Amino acid sequence: MINNSSHKKWSRLEAKSLDNQFMNDIQSGMNCSPFESQAILAAVHRVYGDFFNCSKEVALGQAKFIVISAEDSPSASLKEASKVSVVLTLNKDEEDLPIKKKGGTVALRQHRLLRICNEAFMQGGLLTVEDIANRIFCCGERTIIGDLLTLRKNEIFIPLRSTIKDMGRTLSHRPMIIKKWVQGAQYSDIKRMTNHSIDAISNYVSKFKQVVALHNDGYDPQTIAFLVKISVRLAEEYIDIYQHIEIVPSRKEELDNLLKKKKM
Repeated sequence: MINNSSHKKWSRLEAKSLDNQFMNDIQSGMNCSPFESQAILAAVHRVYGDFFNCSKEVALGQAKFIVISAEDSPSASLKEASKVSVVLTLNKDEEDLPIKKKGGTVALRQHRLLRICNEAFMQGGLLTVEDIANRIFCCGERTIIGDLLTLRKNEIFIPLRSTIKDMGRTLSHRPMIIKKWVQGAQYSDIKRMTNHSIDAISNYVSKFKQVVALHNDGYDPQTIAFLVKISVRLAEEYIDIYQHIEIVPSRKEELDNLLKKKKM
């Protein structure tokens, strides 16, 4: 006898999402097929997705936490450090269920670890191992440390207070993303490694290209920063990447074509 309990479990979990409720309502209210209801749902996400995510209210699967400010000095004690409020996504069925199904509990925990660390960082905060283990995941600190080691071995950047302190104040997710791009990584790979959206990655690359073009025109970092609307430090880091990081031929050609068009 075939054991279908595992398949039924995933079906039950997927059936608890709001997307599934929406499709059920569409199918019953408009007498359409599951395929048609899924197409309607995709259209709703495509048209209204940005508006769904702009609310300041905490969405389903999210929670608010008070964490250390990323702007605070790394040398400040935890007691004296400034704090900020951040919203972290603890559960997101459309992302989490496929990962749990494919890779199990450890893969899911590491995926969520990467997501919440990046979310905190993007909102101006930094998590600590103690925060994650004791306040969020309710597990042992050694478990989190082991997950961090695994992610770092795979060259996946984890913004934590300890890594900022160890690596210096110049650390930023943007230069790290640009380095991966000039080395040939695709947007989808960068998204997986950094937990940033395709739109965000595209924006960083666009800014990098503007910096390169202005640098080749002879502008100084201060002027470039003003024109591109980024910090002087970031402009300097982008120039340093362009000058010293080995750029794969395809990305080099892309940058060269941009410079040629600008001169025409």
